[in-house]
Amino acid sequence: MLSKNTVKFIKTLHQKKYRNLEQKFFVEGEKSVLELLDSDFEVELLLVTASFLEGHQQLIKQLEAEVIIVSQKQLESVGQFQSNDSALAVAKIKVNQYFEYNQNELVIALDDVRDPGNLGTIIRIADWYGIKHLLFSSQTADFYNPKVLQSSMGSFTRVKFFYGNLAEIFNKWDCPVYGAYLGGSNVHQLTKPKPGILLMGNESNGISEELEKFVTDKVTIPGYGSAESLNVAIATAILCDNFRRMSGV
Repeated sequence: MLSKNTVKFIKTLHQKKYRNLEQKFFVEGEKSVLELLDSDFEVELLLVTASFLEGHQQLIKQLEAEVIIVSQKQLESVGQFQSNDSALAVAKIKVNQYFEYNQNELVIALDDVRDPGNLGTIIRIADWYGIKHLLFSSQTADFYNPKVLQSSMGSFTRVKFFYGNLAEIFNKWDCPVYGAYLGGSNVHQLTKPKPGILLMGNESNGISEELEKFVTDKVTIPGYGSAESLNVAIATAILCDNFRRMSGV
């Protein structure tokens, strides 16, 4: 039975301050919940409809989490989806763990990308292109924001990330930093770029002056129309595609 205290607890997780306080987050919808259950995240609570339970009995039996059968109406009342006839899961937030740079990989770094939808889409893009590591400035949107998780379409379970001081990290790492600029070199004309960091800036202000000094290569996506700029997530996808095509990293 779904208690009032459980409902209240899940609803507090809609807010970042309570996610940080409790060190827990929630995921809703069949695809994202299944991705979560198949990952190394520690799930503590699972709310499921009878139909979801029937369709995934073997997977759910393996869980050590508390499982509560609920109605669709109850699911929709505690989550953010207007329609959810499957499941909602509560899991533990992972420790913000620093990682060392691997000389043969491309890492995406985000300088104050604040829109949750953009962050979630970039996580999904990274997963699509096989990019395993991401760096986030402290002002970048919260990884565990429900809108981020929803936009990532389950890809949040397959990437590693670290929130920290990008300037300090760039100073430690000996690798190229490719910064996305409107006035950079045409990315189509890069010749076998070396692995390194792809740095994407804030939606309104671009890359900060503090980080500009670390940029070794300013790159741009050539435009052929009258739009002033591209959405940061779309730009990230185009740049990742070009790097994969030209260098294989």
